[in-house]
Amino acid sequence: MSDFYQDGVITNFHNLTNRKTEELEYDLQVFSGRRSMGLILPSLFSELEGPALTHIVDELTKVPYLEEIVIGLDRADRDQFLFAREFFSRLPQRHRILWNDGPRLKALDQELQNEGLSPMEPGKGRNVWFCVGYTLASRRTSVVGLHDCDIVTYSRDMLARLMYPVANPNFHYDFCKGYYARVADGKFNGRVGRLLVFPLLKSLQIVYGQSDFLEYLRSFRYPLSGEFAMRTHVLNDLRIPSDWGLEIGVLSELHRNTATKRICQVDIADNYDHKHQPMSEEDASNGLQRMSIDITKALYRKMAILGVSITSESFRILKATYYRNALDMIDAFEHDAKMNGLTFDRHSEESAVELFSGAIMEAGQAFVDTPSEKPFIPSWSRVQSAFPDMLERLHDAVEQDNEGDV
Repeated sequence: MSDFYQDGVITNFHNLTNRKTEELEYDLQVFSGRRSMGLILPSLFSELEGPALTHIVDELTKVPYLEEIVIGLDRADRDQFLFAREFFSRLPQRHRILWNDGPRLKALDQELQNEGLSPMEPGKGRNVWFCVGYTLASRRTSVVGLHDCDIVTYSRDMLARLMYPVANPNFHYDFCKGYYARVADGKFNGRVGRLLVFPLLKSLQIVYGQSDFLEYLRSFRYPLSGEFAMRTHVLNDLRIPSDWGLEIGVLSELHRNTATKRICQVDIADNYDHKHQPMSEEDASNGLQRMSIDITKALYRKMAILGVSITSESFRILKATYYRNALDMIDAFEHDAKMNGLTFDRHSEESAVELFSGAIMEAGQAFVDTPSEKPFIPSWSRVQSAFPDMLERLHDAVEQDNEGDV
């Protein structure tokens, strides 16, 4: 059971009573009469071969209030796409798979690339972006949720709690972020959130001064969670990063376009675990090292947009400030772990902080060296301005992939 803290700049929805899933779903069925709901699932083909997604689909077959499920499928050849069509066929809801590596979507992507309007690199951001395009083209939902496909502790009450604040027509929220404690196998997880983002946000305030944006980000209990829901009208003008900065980028865009009183977060799970990324100490292009660099660059870009002077000298000050704050947080996490009977490996925690310290400098150098870098995928509003019929063509391509020969 969570606390009832309610003193940040965004509203918190807590799990105070462990309300029955069936009761939440009944309410959501009622809400669906006024606010139809959909779900986006960005997936790699490899996840179809693991137990997590099989269980997620089993749970989704029991969800009564979803109008549509949009699945983004990456790294799949023709046979694997056909396998995916069969794999998801047991879903009773209307569902469509975006075969991102198929000839129809690749042809549309090439047109967009020719105009500089397509994501520059593969990844979750690109997958989500195309799913957002199809959701807009489908026009079947006024509320859409999104979550990852590698959640090994998934249950359908997570989705119900995530959707509820935005789906309830008596509430005024446009965006809802899920949060939870990252504890599994008797230890703390969530190293990037705990050991990079939390102390880095605090350090950014110390080095560059207080700002509404940093206060806003620090109000989120787990800013890196991959679970969120929003009103569909928000999607048109949403610009997102194509890299690991996706979650921070989405929160940044919401801060820019939406009043904070219309943003909330909800406790969706007492127990959450998913696939873990390796530290990848020797390779900055993979694992948690790549993730930490992308996230830090996303924060630098947002600070620069707000008019903060980001210099090479300030990165060194920031790194020193971060390192001290992160070590202090390790003390707090260690004491919390001991009180709760969890194991705690201080060596691995401090090793992660040392890696993230280097990422702060790496991201800073990349930020300075590439001032013309386009950090965001263009919004679908811009795409429609250049290609007025692109959404319809995307919709038709997906329909042909799902209903006909491939």
